[in-house]
Amino acid sequence: MKWERIQEIMRKEFRQSLREPRMRAMLFVPPLIQLLVFGYAVNMDVDNARIAWVDMDRTPESRDLRAAFAGSPRFSIVAAPEGDAGFERVLDRGDVLAVVRVLPNFARDVQRGDTADVQVLLDGTDSNTAAIVASYASETVAQYAAGALAARERGMLVGATMATGAAVRVALPGIDARSRVWFNPDLRSRNYFVPGIVVNLVMLVTLMLTAMAIVREKEIGTMEQLMVTPIRPAELILGKTLPFALVGLFDTALIVVLALVIFHVPFRGSMLLLLFGTVLFLFTTLGAGLFISTISNTQQQAMMSTFLFFQPAFLLSGFAFPVRNMPAAIQYFTYLNPVRYFMDVVRGIFLKNSGISILWPQLLAMAILGIGILTLSTLRFKKKLD
Repeated sequence: MKWERIQEIMRKEFRQSLREPRMRAMLFVPPLIQLLVFGYAVNMDVDNARIAWVDMDRTPESRDLRAAFAGSPRFSIVAAPEGDAGFERVLDRGDVLAVVRVLPNFARDVQRGDTADVQVLLDGTDSNTAAIVASYASETVAQYAAGALAARERGMLVGATMATGAAVRVALPGIDARSRVWFNPDLRSRNYFVPGIVVNLVMLVTLMLTAMAIVREKEIGTMEQLMVTPIRPAELILGKTLPFALVGLFDTALIVVLALVIFHVPFRGSMLLLLFGTVLFLFTTLGAGLFISTISNTQQQAMMSTFLFFQPAFLLSGFAFPVRNMPAAIQYFTYLNPVRYFMDVVRGIFLKNSGISILWPQLLAMAILGIGILTLSTLRFKKKLD
């Protein structure tokens, strides 16, 4: 094996890729578009939920509850419909995410210490958003209830003091629950999705470029010319795949820099470990690209085959849907998906500062799958050349 021939093939591949506008666009446009789309548009946070208010009690207590909702940064009261038809209409039109109804006798029940009813009607079209809004509403009502209970207890103590003429001490039990969120304290979905873009881009770009570059040689008839030259199959494979491995590493560094500069996503781990994990993952994508090149005769077929491989791997990677929420049979199937392991590695490095002592099972799984896929694809590609 002569590295001079490999370097010459690599230079040819870089010149051909950068000269063709379509290939040049695939190197830089997809990273920028996906980063902007997922960074800005794909946002599962609910910061200012639009709600409607229906007060069927119209008492100072119900107005205090409304003030608690209006004073919360999580809610914006945009409508106050009258009657059942009114709040049904705003929900049907999608004007609000929820309707809060204060039922009659609310103030009386609060003053008596009985259970007071507040109804929260949610638009369940988006189940995730509905669950978040319901949690926010329950928290706001609970804070109001705690304040009302404390005021009632103070009133009882004042009454007892006036009746006895002496100070009355009452020991009241209390529980102070405080939550602390690790790794993503602001609970920003952007911090969760943007690191995953690294995985998707490395897979899509290197997979497609590898498959299309080799198929292009067959399509324009230059593969036969390469086969009659002194270039060996192993040299041809390395010369064809190494350029796109460098492209994958470049896209990884580009997305990390843009994520830090534009979206301020925290990066708490080791960049060297991230690059090492990327190299292991590239074994899979380059091997899959070689395999696609052996079953495709045109660039259009290679592109379709690429998306046929990419979509299931993407959906089963845990990028948007947690693997643990999938059916048991599908969860076992994801163990054969290298994208799942790289997703865990990237998010662990970004958000948790996970080291190799924690991520070694994922790295080992990527190495085994990547070497296996690359070896089988290389043998099949050599057979095609022969």
